[in-house]
Amino acid sequence: MAVDVDVARFADFKAYWSTRGWAEQAPIKTSSRIDVSKPFARVQAGDVAVAGVAWSRQRGITKVEVRVDVGAWQTAELAAEDSIDTWRQWLWSWEDAAGGQQHAASPRNGRHQHSPTSRRVPPRPNGSSGWHSVAVMVE
Repeated sequence: MAVDVDVARFADFKAYWSTRGWAEQAPIKTSSRIDVSKPFARVQAGDVAVAGVAWSRQRGITKVEVRVDVGAWQTAELAAEDSIDTWRQWLWSWEDAAGGQQHAASPRNGRHQHSPTSRRVPPRPNGSSGWHSVAVMVE
């Protein structure tokens, strides 16, 4: 089996992804996401588990907050941290979720995401930003 290797300086070489519209030196942004409940899930009124992961390369995760609609931000419980460079699981108990309305939950990181805003930005060229949110129907 033959293998070709090109040795070049960064300034003299156009990387595979940058030729496809991605930034050459894109930052790895602090981010979080909701994995439970899934978007448009139907959940029973009462206590509802909301959970996901957060990551912040070379900084770690110290806090994740969640809110429903435009309510107050609530602190989620964090799982043990393997290292500052790994995803960290989080869990928040949405107590007394009321039935019949659609709610959105959005996480944010206590060390503040690079753009702590609800404004969504597409991934290309420098990575996505904005709070992740899901809508659920409480029955």
